[in-house]
Amino acid sequence: MKRIVFALTLLSLGASVPVRADITHRMTSSTQLVTNAAATQVQRIGSTYTASGSGVTMDVAGGNTADNKVGGIGSLSSGVGQGSIATATQTSTGGAFSFSQSFIAGDVIETTAPAVGAVSDYSIQTSTGVGSGTGTGTVTSAHTATAVGGGTGTSATAQFVTELTIN
Repeated sequence: MKRIVFALTLLSLGASVPVRADITHRMTSSTQLVTNAAATQVQRIGSTYTASGSGVTMDVAGGNTADNKVGGIGSLSSGVGQGSIATATQTSTGGAFSFSQSFIAGDVIETTAPAVGAVSDYSIQTSTGVGSGTGTGTVTSAHTATAVGGGTGTSATAQFVTELTIN
């Protein structure tokens, strides 16, 4: 009788306390091999003309005649500015005056794309050649990963990730 009570007690304890042991273990290995394509990026700067002053008379047409026109920007040809730069003459002899002007010739607008490695008329240019060769990568069943780049313009990445989840 004692054995039956003991067995029933064990069964009732086991039924009221569930056992949980959810464990997930994940291991992954990978390699990534990249060979870059050729690319050229350019940035064009625009032309700029500024003039400021007081106590002066402006002459753009030349001939020392006061036409009171301020200089400006014309069209560009291969980075050579075609602007009208003004001449300033003091309005009142002996009077106070100030005058300044500046001209920055911007980049001409190209109608064809530059070849890789070629220099065009643009002020800011970055040119990257095509990658040479192909990288190599291996992953073994023991999760040993190797990655070797293949030359210029290539990259190789190997990684091993282990993840353990216990609920």
